[in-house]
Amino acid sequence: MFAPVFIAGLNHLLEYSGWARARLLPFAGRRAHIDMPPFSFAFEVAPDGQVIPNPDSTSADITDVVIRLPADTPLLLPQGIDRVMARASVEGNAEFATELSFVFRNLRWDAEEDLSKLVGDIAAHRVVAGANRVVAWQKQAATHFAQNLGEYLTIETQVLVPREELLALRDGVARLDADLSRAERRLAAL
Repeated sequence: MFAPVFIAGLNHLLEYSGWARARLLPFAGRRAHIDMPPFSFAFEVAPDGQVIPNPDSTSADITDVVIRLPADTPLLLPQGIDRVMARASVEGNAEFATELSFVFRNLRWDAEEDLSKLVGDIAAHRVVAGANRVVAWQKQAATHFAQNLGEYLTIETQVLVPREELLALRDGVARLDADLSRAERRLAAL
């Protein structure tokens, strides 16, 4: 069920990314297997640089590359594809795996282009710009909330120690340790 959606989405992105298809062309006929519990599926690079489902290679044994993703991948995606790829384990043909990784990391969806086909260029531009402003506002609100919470916990309730005080304590402990070491050496010399 997940495989057709993934393949269709990937091919949609590849359709508008000639550079990505060009990078995959030398690997036509190569197979990749993606294992992300509870989903597991395989695909093959087509001669045109897009991908086609490969139901014959459901086992990871007859593929060129096996990519194992953690089960919490959907939760990591909002943090970025780099975060997901850092937790992935890859086995098989190193050259093919490197190209797949590069393509997956750099493919970007042009939502404005797709939306313009439905509502026109101007409306699509305005909708995407509005959505970007909402996302930026949410990030800013989350940042301000975290800063305010940190300030409340360190200054108002004193549950946390302010960074400056912690650094001063660390430096004081380091000086005390150095002084004790010198004192021990002097006592040992006597």
